Amino acid sequence: MSPRKNAPSVAPPAELPAPGAPARKAPAPRQRRKEARPQELLAAALELFVEKGFAATRSEEVAQRAGVSKGTLYLYYPSKEELFKAMVRESLSSRIAEASVLISQYEGATTELLHRVMHLWWTEVGLSPAGGITKIMMAEARNFPELASFFHEEVIAPTQALLAQVIQRGIDRGEFRPVSPMMTVQVLIGPMLHLVLFQHSFGACAHLPCENPADVLALEIDLLLHGLCPRPAAG
Repeated sequence: MSPRKNAPSVAPPAELPAPGAPARKAPAPRQRRKEARPQELLAAALELFVEKGFAATRSEEVAQRAGVSKGTLYLYYPSKEELFKAMVRESLSSRIAEASVLISQYEGATTELLHRVMHLWWTEVGLSPAGGITKIMMAEARNFPELASFFHEEVIAPTQALLAQVIQRGIDRGEFRPVSPMMTVQVLIGPMLHLVLFQHSFGACAHLPCENPADVLALEIDLLLHGLCPRPAAG
């Protein structure tokens, strides 16, 4: 029997992977987009919350800036409050965790550690949009007590505990004189809050500059350390 004309050609078998080799397949563009959406939403939320405040920002605006629908936003974050909490964890809680690792592993002098922690906080948070979150909470905490409690537990209390740990380290090593670590933390945080609030309010206006924040921070630490260092014995 003669072969049929126009018979469909048979494709050669696909090359099989080597035995034991894992099958790896690059995610499709749509899948990559889906995986990136939470970060895109959090970035958009940070921008809008810092620009407009928590109360004035609408979920629809966050979705629009992130390039997704409002329904997509609610798939990841069911409410504006949950979106704000996720943004705080992404922008601030992660920085606190990094500082905790630095403090636990540092082997040098406590004065140097204090300098590093304070300057790291300023460059990573104070100078970034994340620093504006503090201004939001200072302005709107009274109207949103549940968010204020969350912010205290997630950011304020851990930050104070870390700084108190540094002060206690210096006391234990004889580098600092005995003082109340938590009260000393309040002395540390006060000027820092001033710098952050100025940076994200008056500092945003080009015609209202302030002193170089890095220099102010260095002077604050220098003044504090002279008060912390052991006093020479009388006579």
